Amino acid sequence: MRHAHTVEQVRAAEHALMSTLPDGALMQRAAAGLAYAVADLLGGSYGRRVLLLVGSGDNGGDALYAGAMLARRGCAVEAWLLGSGAHEAGLAALKRAGGRVVTEPGRRPDVVVDGIVGIGGRPGLRPEAAAAVRLLHGVPMVAVDTPSGVDVDTGQLDGDHVVADVTVTFGTHKACHLVDPAAAACGTVHLVDIGLDLPEAGVESLQLEDVAALLPRPPGDSHKYTRGVVGVRAGSTLYPGAGLLSVAGAASGLAGMVRYVGDDSVATLVREAHPEVVGAGRVQAWVVGSGSGDGAKGTLEEALEDRVPVVVDADALAHVGRLDVPAVLTPHAGELATMLGVERADVEAQPLAHVREAAARYDAVVLLKGRRTLVASPQAKVRANTTGTAWLATAGAGDVLGGVIGALLAAGLTPYDAASVGAWLHGAAATLAAGDGPLVAGQVANAIPAAVRSALAAH
Repeated sequence: MRHAHTVEQVRAAEHALMSTLPDGALMQRAAAGLAYAVADLLGGSYGRRVLLLVGSGDNGGDALYAGAMLARRGCAVEAWLLGSGAHEAGLAALKRAGGRVVTEPGRRPDVVVDGIVGIGGRPGLRPEAAAAVRLLHGVPMVAVDTPSGVDVDTGQLDGDHVVADVTVTFGTHKACHLVDPAAAACGTVHLVDIGLDLPEAGVESLQLEDVAALLPRPPGDSHKYTRGVVGVRAGSTLYPGAGLLSVAGAASGLAGMVRYVGDDSVATLVREAHPEVVGAGRVQAWVVGSGSGDGAKGTLEEALEDRVPVVVDADALAHVGRLDVPAVLTPHAGELATMLGVERADVEAQPLAHVREAAARYDAVVLLKGRRTLVASPQAKVRANTTGTAWLATAGAGDVLGGVIGALLAAGLTPYDAASVGAWLHGAAATLAAGDGPLVAGQVANAIPAAVRSALAAH
């Protein structure tokens, strides 16, 4: 599991650890990890040119000490001081190692180290720092802890900020590493363990081993009913594909049986494409709403009568209030904006805040679709999904996701785990299906079993 802690939590843990260590030891640990990551990105040290953008805080100190280490390995290291005062001991260490202080870069460097602003900085960059970053556009950038200018605890962006190729963070991830839009500015995130003792995190991200541990595995005496029965009420004469794709996600092998209830013309198509799918009967979970059109309100009401967990998507989201059954709501940003009475741009700028608000308001698990899909519980816990590919932004992919989550609910997972594992499998399946090229939603559904096998093989 990747855990993302707040600035306050990190600072408290750092303070506690520093009280047990010699002065400067914690910064030396961080600098060593940073120097290693920079050398790895460069493919070596000797003869490489490194420019440090140094602010007045501890991130600037980390950059200076890392620069000293790189200089001792043969790098030509320059420090451009952008703050009111650089870390004195770090600056002295850089100079002793042969590094130089400059007022502007000389020859174009091979890599830039962003040590401008620490984790306590406010969003945006001062004009001098913003101009320096623009001047170096196109040079590979390694950010210290977080890209300067992003909001660390919320993942928001407000003004100029660094866009890093690699971010080297210390002790734990922060929300900005996992939550868009800031996560898109972090590049590849490399975590350096510096020995922090941290409390429970409010934002986390499932990894392969977590998914493997959560996936329901049928025991030897299983039959189709004990593995769970998922029902799908989706699609319409106008949107038959939504019904087919919802069924395809549900029928990916995660539950023992799939039932389809809906328009007769869609039911005929479902039977032709999925002969194993049957009609009405008892279920352990429902998937409702994709492509239901004007019938969405009725299908949602009928599903809720069974008092089993429900996945509510697309057209049915407009008819949701506070539900008295376990539920997963799966809006995209526009749908969530409508549910909360705000603008879509507001949701896209502050997805973490809005998905938490929706989960609390509707007393349900809310999955906000996006490049970094977020799953929030009513208790404000959030999981950010990091699997997937840009090719997954394709029509019908959300219908498949709803079916997958419904199957996991029927198989016995909680709504929070079902939504989180479903999002992870959906992204992993898309990556498997796409390879290096495009895909369509049906291919994602077909690749779910392979994604499951891959996860189980790792556990």
